[in-house]
This record gives sequence, C-alpha cells and structure tokens, in this order.
Amino acid sequence: MAETTLMAALSLVPAFSNSRAYSPLSSLRPSSYSSIRRLIIRSNNTFSHVNYHRISTCSFSNTDDIYSSTIEEDDDDDDVIGVVLDKVDDPSPPDLPDRWDVLGLGQAMVDFLGIVNDEFLMRLGLEKGTRKVVNHEERGRVLQAMDGCSYKAAAGGSLSNTLVALARLGGHPMGGPALNVAMAGSIGGDPLGGFYRTKLRRANVSFLSAPVKEGTTGTVIVLTTSDAQRTMLAYQGTSSYIKYDSSMESIISKTNILVIEGYLFEFPDTIKTIKKICQVARDSGALVAVTASDVTCIERHYDDFWEIMENYADIVFANSDEARAFCHFSSEESPISSTRYLSHFVPLVSVTDGPRGSYIGVKGEALYIPPSPCTPVDTCGAGDAYASGILYGLLRGASDLKGMGSLAARVAATVVGQQGTRLRVQDAARLVESFAFNVDSPSLQADVGSDPISSL
Repeated sequence: MAETTLMAALSLVPAFSNSRAYSPLSSLRPSSYSSIRRLIIRSNNTFSHVNYHRISTCSFSNTDDIYSSTIEEDDDDDDVIGVVLDKVDDPSPPDLPDRWDVLGLGQAMVDFLGIVNDEFLMRLGLEKGTRKVVNHEERGRVLQAMDGCSYKAAAGGSLSNTLVALARLGGHPMGGPALNVAMAGSIGGDPLGGFYRTKLRRANVSFLSAPVKEGTTGTVIVLTTSDAQRTMLAYQGTSSYIKYDSSMESIISKTNILVIEGYLFEFPDTIKTIKKICQVARDSGALVAVTASDVTCIERHYDDFWEIMENYADIVFANSDEARAFCHFSSEESPISSTRYLSHFVPLVSVTDGPRGSYIGVKGEALYIPPSPCTPVDTCGAGDAYASGILYGLLRGASDLKGMGSLAARVAATVVGQQGTRLRVQDAARLVESFAFNVDSPSLQADVGSDPISSL
C-alpha cells in the first residue's frame, strides 16, 4: 500500500536504546548520533518508524506537625506491610541507565487515605465531599486528629499511577528489555519525601530530583465516610516547585518521552520552567506528552495549556470533559468532535469517555476504541492506566493505533475492576502476554490493519 501519510510528526529515538544488551546505540551519548525515528501514521491506520536526520539547535520536617506513626502501605506488591515513616528511605542510589524511556514531570505528593465517620468531619469543621487546599497548620491539625486511626499512605498522584503501571508493563520479559521509567518533581528533605522516593523505587520508577532541604513534602489527606464520599485536603508543600538546572537538562536530553502533568500549570513560575523543559526535549528529539488533569485547571490556565500544546506537544491525554474544555465545546458535543478538533493541532490525541470507550485522534480523524469488558469496582485512576497503555504501545513498537488503543482499554478495565489505582504486577504480566500475542498474530494484524479511521 502506498505510504500516504495522515501525519508525520511524532519523533522517537531508536526503540529499546536504553538496553545495553539489545542496542548498539546504548553505549553512545545522545549527542553522538543524529538519526532518530519519526512515527509515520499511514492511511490504513498502521504506523511504522523511519529514520531521519535532525539538527538540534508519619514524621514531617517540623517536629510540631506530626509524629512517626505506623502506617499501612497501599501497595500489595510490597514486602513490608507496616512501615514507620522515618525509616523507609533507602539511602543507596540505584544504578541509573544511559537513557530514560519515559520521564514524568509532575507533583510529588503523599496520599493519606483514612476511613472516618461523619462526626469526625463535623468535629474538624470539614464539609463532606469537598476538596480543599490547606496550609501547614491545618494539615497538622487534621493528621493529629487521625493519630491512632487506621489509614494508608501512598506515593500519590495521577502521574505516578501512570508511571508505575508503565514500569510494571515494561518490566515483563516477554515484551522485551525492561523499560526505564523515571519521575522528576519536588519533595521535601523530610521523612515523607524519603517515603515517596522509596515507594516509587520499589515499583521500578526512579525519582530523580534531589529533595529540597528545608521543604516539606506535599500531601493529600483523603477521608472516606461510609457512604463512599471522599473529603480531600491538599497541602502543596514543595510539590508546586520544579527546579530547572544543568542536571535536569541532562536528564531530559537522555529521554525518549517526556510526560508533563497538567496540575503543574496551576503555578505561574512552574509554567515558565515547563516551557524551558519542553524546548530542551524538542531539541533533543524527545516526544512531549501532556496530561489534561482537570477541567477547572484547564479553564484557569487555558492559554498556557494551548501554548504548550501548539508549540511542543506530540501527545495529549484527556477525558471527554477535559477535551471539550480545551475546545470550548458545550457538554452536548460528542467526544468525537473534540478528538477531531484537537488532532488538528496535536499529532496524537487520546480521549477517554468512561464506559462508552475512547478515541484516538490523528490529523482531524477519530478512531473509536471499544471499552474492554469489566465489572466496575473503583473508577479512580482509569485514565491514568489508559495513558500507560498508550505509552507502552508506542515504546514497544505497536504496529497500529487500534491495537495500541485496545491494549490501553484493557489496562484501564483491569484497574477499574479492582480496589485502588495501581496496576498490579500479576495483571501487568497477563496484559503484556496478551499484547505480545496480538502483535505477533498475522491474522489479527490483518483484521486490525483493515479497520479504517472512523468517519463518524
């Protein structure tokens, strides 16, 4: 079939270049070679890579805040169940790879998840079902009131969910060499910062930013009542601060895909840093992906989002409401319309629509991805999981958009069918095996490759 392209704008460094055992490029620094890959999406809804030449022009830091409480970790894949916060950090740094397949830039916040009753909320003057930004003193007051209660702690955040899922998908040997996944952000030089770094490391996600010595790690306290309503209290701490220096520039220049979390757009100084980082990523040949994160965030920082998307973004992840917000469409507009519109400006657009399925947008067209069957248990984290499937498909060289989207839908359905937002290791292994079989199956490839991009 003639190679008439719908789009030729996504750039990828050679697949698996992070692996010393599998790629001759792994021993070279990024500046030592100039041939990188461009993703060509063809008119028959398949895509391939071609080389081209680019010339690159418990315990907190303040002793009056709270104590070294024993907590239960939320990750059933960890060996340790009860952990004291001031003992969780592992001081020995892991060996770092030559390149990162994915680097996520986002808010690093520890989640505290507790079960409380209505009387607890009334006593603290908290309105049930709301989300509130609190200061240092308010956070300490709430956590002090929770002392003695049973609660869980997690290295939280939308972006960390995606990165952990990707690392678990990418850690299965059937899919190829292990993917190198990392996160950068801001944690304090307190025990919670050590807890966050250690939790990610256990999930094979490296946290690359040095702690802010006098800073306090951001937290989100999630209080759930018996009627399943969640009352959230967010303390930003240092999480809104992204430090840009020569070390950060070096990391980005060795990255294949950079993912920017949309919540960072809430902070004016951070937006300036994001623009610098995106330019470095663009110059070094990395893909830039942006997560929408939240409708209200988009509405407040609409122009900033669009500046990044038009000038730097190769991929945008959004749900149907967020996609409509980007387009200034009403709630009656179909997600197909939003997907098509956004794909005129961003090469690859991923729009999820809950149980109705999802869409992948390319050059003004929308490819419908049916939902993967599941019995919903907890929908929180579904979009994060879906994004990990898209990223995994790109990095593993999936040959068509339909297959890549179907994998993402299966990953999302797996997370929706469980309690908690993290993809489990055993589920990741099962999904990778299925994906590898489908990619290698000639008959399925023919079926998928023949599906035209939706004209709906």
